[in-house]
Amino acid sequence: MIRTPLRPLARILDARSRGENPDAIERENIRLRHEEMRDRSRLRAEGRLLMLGVFFFCAFSVVGLRMGALSASEPSEPRASAAGASIVAQRADIVDRQGRILATNLETYSLYAQPPQMINPERAATELARVFPELKAEDLLEDFTGKRKFLWIRKKLSPEQKQAVHDIGDPGLMFGPREMRLYPNGRLAAHVLGGASFGREGVHAAEVIGVAGVERQFDDRLRDPAQDGKPLELSLDLSVQAAAEQVLYGGMKLMNAKGAAAVLMDVHTGEIISLVSLPDFDPNDRPRPATEGDASDSPLFNRAVQGVYELGSTFKIFAVAQAMELGLVNPDTLINTKGPLQWGRHRIRDFHNYGSELSITKVIVKSSNIGTARVAQMIGVARQKEFLRSLGLFEPTHVEMSEARAGKPLLPPNWSELSTMTISYGHGLSATPMHLAAGYAAIANGGTKVEPTLLKQSGPQYGPRVMSENTAAAARTMLRKVVTEGTASFGEVAGYAVGGKTGTADKPKENGGGYYKDKVIATFASMFPAHDPKYVLIVTLDEPVETSGAQPRRTAGWTAVPVAAEMIRRVAPLLGMHPEIEPAQLADITLTSN
Repeated sequence: MIRTPLRPLARILDARSRGENPDAIERENIRLRHEEMRDRSRLRAEGRLLMLGVFFFCAFSVVGLRMGALSASEPSEPRASAAGASIVAQRADIVDRQGRILATNLETYSLYAQPPQMINPERAATELARVFPELKAEDLLEDFTGKRKFLWIRKKLSPEQKQAVHDIGDPGLMFGPREMRLYPNGRLAAHVLGGASFGREGVHAAEVIGVAGVERQFDDRLRDPAQDGKPLELSLDLSVQAAAEQVLYGGMKLMNAKGAAAVLMDVHTGEIISLVSLPDFDPNDRPRPATEGDASDSPLFNRAVQGVYELGSTFKIFAVAQAMELGLVNPDTLINTKGPLQWGRHRIRDFHNYGSELSITKVIVKSSNIGTARVAQMIGVARQKEFLRSLGLFEPTHVEMSEARAGKPLLPPNWSELSTMTISYGHGLSATPMHLAAGYAAIANGGTKVEPTLLKQSGPQYGPRVMSENTAAAARTMLRKVVTEGTASFGEVAGYAVGGKTGTADKPKENGGGYYKDKVIATFASMFPAHDPKYVLIVTLDEPVETSGAQPRRTAGWTAVPVAAEMIRRVAPLLGMHPEIEPAQLADITLTSN
């Protein structure tokens, strides 16, 4: 920059000729130079701000355009390396106790489209709608002719579907290899297995994750590479499960019930040999959870471990067993059964008039509410709570299913003496069929608690003792007489001595306003063979109505018991149990020798 002298000679001489002071020239030049420097600084600052504004405008424009593109379409095709590098562990198989496949993996393909590469979007949309009837051609065409560069069409293809799409011949339709979870037995053991779905996925691989049942409970173990693909071995027996489901389904239809559950358990190991909940579903095509209505009506609802019901008179044997264990009664002790039993404003009645007194054994055989309530009065609130807690009736079962945590028993908020009496005959405390199976197993195995399990065990898994062997034996004798002399006469199975207890409970209304008069939960809790039980079987029917007679019948003796008997008849041989046939009595025959 050329600097101008503050006092140029020519201007000094000119100023003197006009009589002016030359010093003013220097002050004026300093002022002008400062103004020039200020203007240049301002221009440089304004230039920098303009450049910065342009930069931010461009940056935010790029981000905004990218966000708009992402919101208008699905993510673009993932890189093959990203999809294949992070999704590596193959999910292990699930097998039954005999090693038969319950869940495995199947090589399949996904179908996706890249519209920019399509040569005839209209024809492709029409042909795809024919291959997949649930898809609409107009919706596909809108996607193909829009701005989307990638979209999923189907995540799982059958070989026939893949060939049909291949025959369309459009280069914009592409396949990606992947593994899917396959349940080769369809609906069989659906609630136990639960189901699986895709987690992280790309076009060349997909992560399979468990969403319910043992698939979810053991998700980490099934995906663990350290297991080296070792199958998860369950306690279920596939043949027994198939027979139990077939019988229960037929029984539910025959008895006009809206739902049903069955649990078959080994009384020594706690192994669940069969678990059925109806209605059910196909885990290969798992339905969506219900968003309205009663959740318990959904086929996804597991009645065996989630269904919390008042189980009626099946609880009576617990009260009698505890009273015998405490030395308060014995099987022949007479109990006042004159009724009705008045307690405040509450009246306890029996289904029939059984007279003024019954023995403890007859209280169970006849299923007397009044007699059981009298026994509960002898036991008292504190001791009853302690005993029921020891049977596991105060917390969810620990069976290895994610749904089991929802099956927490419903206890009375104020456990009064009246509560003690009503709970003794199965009203006022709600539990699941799985809880009932565990409680009856303690009676069946000689008095020790066992935890229900869906994993195959190597031997007995006895827990703490809850009653003596003598008490358990006396209780089993009573349960056998319920079948031979009492309310479960339809439970007799030739060759397999059955013992058990019926239970019929009115269903509570949804709004808490009392009970329905024409809707019940009917249950039969049984064990076989009665003299040395190996298995406990619980059958529960939701709102059954037996209509073969002149009047509709809803009690367990008419509904749940025949279904359980047929189930025992079918599964006992599959369990390796031979029928016990009593030898014919020979009379008036003389044996001689030659």
